[in-house]
Amino acid sequence: MSLKLIKNARIVDGSLAEPTEPLNILIEDDRICDVAKDVTSAGADVIDLHGKTVMPGLIDCHVHVIATTTSLGKNADLPNSLVALRSAKIMERMLMRGFTTVRDLGGADYGLVEAIEQDGLPAPRLVICGKALSQTGGHTDYRGRHNLRSVDYYQHQIGSLGVVVNGVDEVRRAARAQIKGGAEFIKVMANGGVSSPTDPIAVLAFSSDELKAAVEEAKNAQMYVSGHLYTDEAIRRALECGVESIEHANLMKPETATLIRAAGAVVIPTNVTYDLLAREGARFGLPAESVAKIEDVRGAGLECLTYLHKAGVVMGYGSDLLGEMHDHQSEEFTLRGRHLPAKDVIRAATIDAAKVLRKEGEIGVIAPGAFADMIVVDGNPLKDLSLLTRQGAHMPFIMKGGRVFKNAGSF
Repeated sequence: MSLKLIKNARIVDGSLAEPTEPLNILIEDDRICDVAKDVTSAGADVIDLHGKTVMPGLIDCHVHVIATTTSLGKNADLPNSLVALRSAKIMERMLMRGFTTVRDLGGADYGLVEAIEQDGLPAPRLVICGKALSQTGGHTDYRGRHNLRSVDYYQHQIGSLGVVVNGVDEVRRAARAQIKGGAEFIKVMANGGVSSPTDPIAVLAFSSDELKAAVEEAKNAQMYVSGHLYTDEAIRRALECGVESIEHANLMKPETATLIRAAGAVVIPTNVTYDLLAREGARFGLPAESVAKIEDVRGAGLECLTYLHKAGVVMGYGSDLLGEMHDHQSEEFTLRGRHLPAKDVIRAATIDAAKVLRKEGEIGVIAPGAFADMIVVDGNPLKDLSLLTRQGAHMPFIMKGGRVFKNAGSF
């Protein structure tokens, strides 16, 4: 048994507008066992923070850890060994930015989960859906109009975010395959996308019966369905079919936010990826047909934040970055901070993110029973969200599951 006592920590988790008074945090192995002003333990290793800010480990609800290049079509053609090794570096850098848990929305497999959990790979805790499900010509069908390659090719490529399926039976078979392979939820590409070549944003992907089949398979396994969704029409249809996690939602109308709240669904905006692609997409290698789609969703996504916040919809933090763009993962904090209170921006990466992942009480909080995931921040992020950016430069201490991965503060 390993005991650690963190003393004089001012906790910021998005539940309050100010940091707490200095508190002590007792950790046993990988879990927090007590949080109080006067808690102590003989024999524990003591880390005195002298009143510094401590936050729960950050949670990114929308990543693609196997997206090693900006062009997803090219990424899908890379050797599996190369993608796996590159993804390990991508995840390590995520951890060093303070993200101790990430939810992968297509591509990561259970082998990566095992490498992290069993072999101690320095990386965030990884929640996966396996391959996302796409129809022919949908968001993970990377074949251009003249490419006649069989879609079966993508099933065995680690660098492919998804698999192509058509019809209720194929959807059921693919959903069951992801569940068997270790998925914790199912992802469906239910709208057109930016980074795929033949599907305009407004395309409604999959029939209602196909979407309902995916939802039924997920619910049978005590899971949920996440949907790649932009347009208001697609979002409303997905809600009717039982989709519970709405990714992006850039082109949603204000009144639809109320429907999302009533359905108990959650939304994961990913504005940083559009902001960055609009400025530098071509330099990062995004195909021209994808760059042309960016402005359709960029400005509307930021406006959407206000609708969702006003309606009281649970929003998770999401970045959705690809290739070289991963380094900008933390900039979603400052982008949202221009439109929302800092407390709520932080909450989206802690308490509310845990709700999205259905791991409330385990992550996103510093409380008894939770994993000992925490970061120390130089300063108060409630006053300055940029302290959570710059590749962890303002985070001298990072712990995941009781294991210290960074200690640059001589604590």
